[in-house]
Amino acid sequence: MIYHRELTEEEKAFKEITEYPIVLDFSLCNNKYRIHNLLKDKFGFPDYYGENWDAFWDCIDGLFYDEGEVIVEIHNFSSLSDREKNYCKPMFEIFEDVHKDTPNVIFKFIS
Repeated sequence: MIYHRELTEEEKAFKEITEYPIVLDFSLCNNKYRIHNLLKDKFGFPDYYGENWDAFWDCIDGLFYDEGEVIVEIHNFSSLSDREKNYCKPMFEIFEDVHKDTPNVIFKFIS
């Protein structure tokens, strides 16, 4: 029998982002799970984050409406395998949509 427990309020909550600029360092991301763990950690997503692109959109959409300028630096993306780079294509579409909706959020490729 599988038991499901209710998430605590802490598990449901977004975590505070304390690092600015937000640095996404893909150097250790050798699969899609590590990519999503990086995004979850750096953007402070709640524990229920679904680790897929729909869940990513649901969590990041509107995250920075009440913020000043937010810089997101993308590091070591070129270190990913072609498979992971291809997997990340929707992420860049989402970044573009986020910037369109909230121009105060700026995504920069560093390497």
